[in-house]
Amino acid sequence: MTELKPGPNPLFLREEELRQAIEMLFFAYRDFTGEPDAILAHLGFGRAHHRVIYFVGRHPMISVSELLLILKITKQSLSRVLSQLVREGFIVQHQGTEDRRQRLLKLTDKGVEIERQLTEAQRQRIARAYREAGAEAVQGFRAVMLGIMDAPDRGRFDRERDG
Repeated sequence: MTELKPGPNPLFLREEELRQAIEMLFFAYRDFTGEPDAILAHLGFGRAHHRVIYFVGRHPMISVSELLLILKITKQSLSRVLSQLVREGFIVQHQGTEDRRQRLLKLTDKGVEIERQLTEAQRQRIARAYREAGAEAVQGFRAVMLGIMDAPDRGRFDRERDG
């Protein structure tokens, strides 16, 4: 007689487990941003500054329009943050080579250093969690994170992995 394999365990889809996941995301995000928040506060910056610094560092010569697509904020909000980062010497703007109206962004040496400081504690936190959880859990985490994201952003990670 053939044994029937049970289907996926539906227990993790119960209300309590879903609410627990929401709480875990909250606490993880709070702790993940805590150290960078302290560094940013010394500079008079907030999390919006951190996101701009991070993505400009991750994608040197990123256009303002591409940054707006990533951050999903208004031009006005980005302009306020970006103006301050340019004025204080963390980011430089270059004209596009084909379209002179295009603004391309790059971190200065000062910007590279602050991005390194902001990212290091987060990098260590993730590295520790990955080591403790193991490779299978890391793949599961990646799958869950991709599942939480809206579909258009999932493709960014396929391109990064392939390229």
